[in-house]
Amino acid sequence: MKFRNLALTVLSGVILVTPALADSSILVQSTTSTKNSGLYDYILPMVKKDTGVNVNVVAVGTGAAIKNAMNCDGDVLLVHSRKREDKFVADGYAKRRYDVMYNDFVVIGPAADPAGVAGMTDVGEAFGKIAKTKSSFASRGDDSGTHGKEKSLWKAAGVDQKSGSGAWYRETGSGMGATLNAAVGMGAYSLSDRASWGAFANKGDFKIVVEGDKRLFNPYGVMLIDSAKCPSVKSKEGQAFINWLVSDRGQKAIASFKVNGKQLFFPSAN
Repeated sequence: MKFRNLALTVLSGVILVTPALADSSILVQSTTSTKNSGLYDYILPMVKKDTGVNVNVVAVGTGAAIKNAMNCDGDVLLVHSRKREDKFVADGYAKRRYDVMYNDFVVIGPAADPAGVAGMTDVGEAFGKIAKTKSSFASRGDDSGTHGKEKSLWKAAGVDQKSGSGAWYRETGSGMGATLNAAVGMGAYSLSDRASWGAFANKGDFKIVVEGDKRLFNPYGVMLIDSAKCPSVKSKEGQAFINWLVSDRGQKAIASFKVNGKQLFFPSAN
């Protein structure tokens, strides 16, 4: 039995419906970077004011978010793993994927830069040097969008990173914040989306060492979960949220969101 909409209180045989079950409330399954960066805190009050829709967010890795959505635990899916998003639509869980925004991935590392990759723009070559020098690398290892991108980069570099598991290659099995903390603690390189790195407070002497490769492009897509698959979906309210995100108002709001004076997401709606 699923408890997605569990907001009922039973008292003396009377069932009371709490505000969480109001028709205007929706649940968004989302990647962690959008939540942890503070983007939702910034835009959701605007969404509520403009549409009347109250948006609740579950922030997990992209893989977990997609699984939750496939289990009908949510109304809208907002993640960053294009191949899996396209498969989600192809498998009938959504009728359409909307481009909403993008940023990029970056490789972060300690000032000492033991692999000598600082300033490189070829991420495949950089990953190759990290592996060759057996420099510590902290991976999320959690089937997130970031983890998926990282694995594709190792493959492109011709590196079997798993052969270094437990030695120079460390999988945290955690979200981006915890993985960045582990990387800083170990003096290890890591792959991060730019938004998470920008909002991360415990940087120490770490910095971005590799950026700019087109393979580091990081698009975000949003989808309304199809009510044909999941009858509990609040299609009207979910679509209102999506329409706001891709409207001029929503796109300008995304563009105006900054942390420490830096823009973290760039609007991309067609």
